[in-house]
Order: sequence, then structure tokens, then C-alpha cells
Amino acid sequence: MSRALTGWTFVLPFAALFLVFTAGPVLASLAMSVTDIRGADLLDPFAVNPVGLSNYLDLFADPKFVQASVNTAIFVVAGVPLTMALALLVALGLNSGLVRFRTLYRVGYYLPVVTSIVAISVVWRFLLHPDTGLLNASLGLVGAGGANWLNDPAFALPALIVMTAWRNLGFAMVIFLAGLQAIPQDLYEAAEIDGARRWARLRHITVPMLRPTMLFVAVITTIGYVQYFEEPFVMTQGGPLDSTLSLAYHTYNQFGFGDYGAASATGYVLFVVVVLLSIAWFRLLRNNVDR
Repeated sequence: MSRALTGWTFVLPFAALFLVFTAGPVLASLAMSVTDIRGADLLDPFAVNPVGLSNYLDLFADPKFVQASVNTAIFVVAGVPLTMALALLVALGLNSGLVRFRTLYRVGYYLPVVTSIVAISVVWRFLLHPDTGLLNASLGLVGAGGANWLNDPAFALPALIVMTAWRNLGFAMVIFLAGLQAIPQDLYEAAEIDGARRWARLRHITVPMLRPTMLFVAVITTIGYVQYFEEPFVMTQGGPLDSTLSLAYHTYNQFGFGDYGAASATGYVLFVVVVLLSIAWFRLLRNNVDR
């Protein structure tokens, strides 16, 4: 009994915080998603009525929700492979022949990950300014015309994808670098003796041995990209013409408008999407890992 009480004493602070700030709000939002609760109903909770799955069905008739879903899908489909490819390329470079300044390059690539996303977004907003931005000024030096990157629906979302990939490749690079350094060098030496060229060694040794690492990076990156919020919030406010509106941003707006039932339903749709994508990555890469 004494040991049990000691254990529960240590666990109790976390359990209390978890119940109050995590489990409680999750269950409350689940209940809210099947009611017609709005901001005004907080003063009169008994005026709230259950509506079943009506909030979920109404989402798919909402053009803003559809647009936010399409934007999020494009962001994930384009951003996750781009981030992983760049991170793997950088990790291969740092793991190959670069020795003297390897630590410096690691810190440099990882620095954006630990920097405030708000600060990074503000800096990129200045870089992409159509009149005074560094990018358009550099393009002007070579005779190329710049674009209105953040105010043109054709360029706004790609600009956010590029910025997000640049910011997050440092995290994936560190994970890939750890995976590369865990691959036994005997495999490369044996393959080289057998006449395998660099591309063959990459294809038949590096990539198969990195599949567990790729699985981890893919799942973590996908979860983060599905929930992207800060970039459009700071840089474009979801515009122009909702071309950068994300599901997370749409959920935030619904709460701001006081439509708590629809906002909670949107949040749970986002949760289901995250779960399904994670399962898809496990199905895609886990079978290859176990072979």
C-alpha cells in the first residue's frame, strides 16, 4: 500500500493536468460536435439541443470547408515529399564526405526548427513582398519579373509550401542522418567490392535500410502538415480568395464566429484525417520494414 500511494502521489499531478486540460476538453468538444451550441449558449447551457450528425453533414455542403480541405490536401501531398526529399539529400551530403564543418551545417539546417514560426513567417513575408522583397529584387537583377507571391491565388499556397519545407527539413535531416549513421559500413564495402556503383548502393542498401526512419519521418511530418495553421495565419490570413485557408485555420475561424458545434465537428474530421493518413503510412512502409 505504501509503494502504491507513493506511485500515485507522483502520478497525480500529471493525471490531474491531463484530465483538466486534455481529456476534459476532448470529451467536451466531442459532445459539442453533436449539438447546436453557439457562443451565446455559454450563458444558458440548457438552451443547447442535440442535432446528431447534422454538423458533420453540413460541413461537406460548406464551400469554405471544401476549399480548406482541398488546400490542406495539396499542402500535404506536395509538402511532405518535398520536405523528405530535401532532408534526405542534405543528410546524404552531410554523411558522405563533409567532415570539417559538419556540426556547423547541422546547426544551420536545424536552426529554423527551433526558431519561432511566427518570426519566420514575418521574415518570409518581407522576403516575398512584391515591391521591396529580396526575392523579386534578386529576380530583377537577372532580368526576370517577380510575382505578387502572397497576394496571387496561383502563387500563395506554393509559396507557403516552399517556406514550410525549408523550415522543417532540419528536423527530418537530423533523423535521416541518425538513420544513415546506423547503417553498417560493411554493407557498403561489400557492395563496392562487388562492383556496385554509388546509385546502386543508394537504391539497394541505403533506401531499404532507411525505411524505418522514413516511416517515422513521414508520419510525424504528415501530422504536422495536416494541422498547418501559423503560416497562413501570419502571412496571408487564409487569402487571397481562401487559396491558403487550411482546415485548422477554418476550425479556428468557426470558434471565433461562435459556431462551436461546427468548429468541434471540423476538429474531429481533422482528427480522423490524421489517423487515416498515419495508418496509410504504416501500411505503406511497415510491410517493407518487416521483410
